[in-house]
Amino acid sequence: MARFLGRMVRAALLRSAAYEEVEADRHATSQAFVVVVLSGLALGVGGIANTGPSGILWSVLHDVVLWYVWAFVTYLVGTRWLPTGATVADPGQLLRTIGFSSAPGILRILMLVPVLAGPVFVVCTLWMMAAMVVAVRQALDYCGTGRAILVCAIGFPVYAVGLLVSVLLLGPWPV
Repeated sequence: MARFLGRMVRAALLRSAAYEEVEADRHATSQAFVVVVLSGLALGVGGIANTGPSGILWSVLHDVVLWYVWAFVTYLVGTRWLPTGATVADPGQLLRTIGFSSAPGILRILMLVPVLAGPVFVVCTLWMMAAMVVAVRQALDYCGTGRAILVCAIGFPVYAVGLLVSVLLLGPWPV
């Protein structure tokens, strides 16, 4: 348990070594799933004033589905369209690293404090995006961050559509 929590903290702190570690650990896929579920739970509970109890389940399902879809899109973009000579990756590596990039989202539980809801949502979303760039850079074995940013930018519409669906079904988050 301590190892898992340490991985989450190091991933949230954008430590490249944490992403390398989970990339290489085939048993960490279930841990990545737990991180995504915890992040979704935090969003659902944090946004309960806006979405009600059904928002908790929706947030978890939303985050899990987007995790899988975004990991697959990132895998395709990163290995087929924008690989480097050093790029060697499989879908599991992207699932693990991208899953751990959700670690900052656990702080979305702080959205329970009404005055903090909007800022916490924005900060956590941007923090998760930064973590995803690090995760993608490490999983796709890129030497620099620019290509990882481009891969994430190409895949971002997947997240945006998922967020739009959530807003249409549940109402806007308190941003």
